[in-house]
Amino acid sequence: MLTSRSSQQRSNSRLVTMTKEIDHKQLVQWLLAVAEKRDKLAFTNLFKFFAPKIQRIAAGKFTNQAMSNEVVQETMTNVWRKAHLYSANKGAPTTWVYTVMRNVTFDLLRKQKAKKEDNLSDDIWPMVEGQTAEEHQFDDHLQSKKILDYLDTLPENQKQVIKGFYFMEMSQEQLAEHLDLPLGTVKSRLRLALNKLRQQIGEQL
Repeated sequence: MLTSRSSQQRSNSRLVTMTKEIDHKQLVQWLLAVAEKRDKLAFTNLFKFFAPKIQRIAAGKFTNQAMSNEVVQETMTNVWRKAHLYSANKGAPTTWVYTVMRNVTFDLLRKQKAKKEDNLSDDIWPMVEGQTAEEHQFDDHLQSKKILDYLDTLPENQKQVIKGFYFMEMSQEQLAEHLDLPLGTVKSRLRLALNKLRQQIGEQL
């Protein structure tokens, strides 16, 4: 009886191992089919396999269901686009896909943080609206100087609004649309940039 039960357990263990091996090989085949042949059926199979797992992991990072869904969609879109970068010799398909998911998650978390900062800019803008007259007086003076020499002293997001406003002659509204930002954010960045340029140019004005 004991021998028979032990034999059955070993048999079950071998079956589980075989199943895992088959799963791994199948995942590799599907990924390679997507990479080499743009095989839509293989991608569908990958999606069915990974989507529920990614959804569960993302739910632990985001309280918003929509964000979890976005992690799934963005991850699997990148799997389709970047499947050619996968190498079976360098790791398991699961490791590669979860690395893609991690990068997507980090990007979305950064965007969430940036969105919160943009909303904060909208909130604080009315507090400084009264100072815009001083800035417009400064605008004409700045335009007569070689402010291009000082642009590298600014953060990239402030540099964008200065270039658009002074060198591309875009209005603040056009900049907001061009950069896909709230108007209040563009105004805040422009004001911060002007203040920094004023400090940099200093007595040279």
